[in-house]
Amino acid sequence: MNSAHPDRGKRVPTALAALALDVREGTIRQWARRGKLTRYGTRRQALYDLNELAALVAGETAAAHDA
Repeated sequence: MNSAHPDRGKRVPTALAALALDVREGTIRQWARRGKLTRYGTRRQALYDLNELAALVAGETAAAHDA
């Protein structure tokens, strides 16, 4: 673990984030624009934190069960 960034999780590109959540890449980009996900990386390559993606899925799963 990098001591300079102790809370930083594994970050993946848009395609892998979409694959992990079983959604389209455009959905990931839209969630980032809406503030639902934090976009990391550079102008040319967006990266998303796997821990944040997992928390998003867990929250949506809980919300679906509450409905």
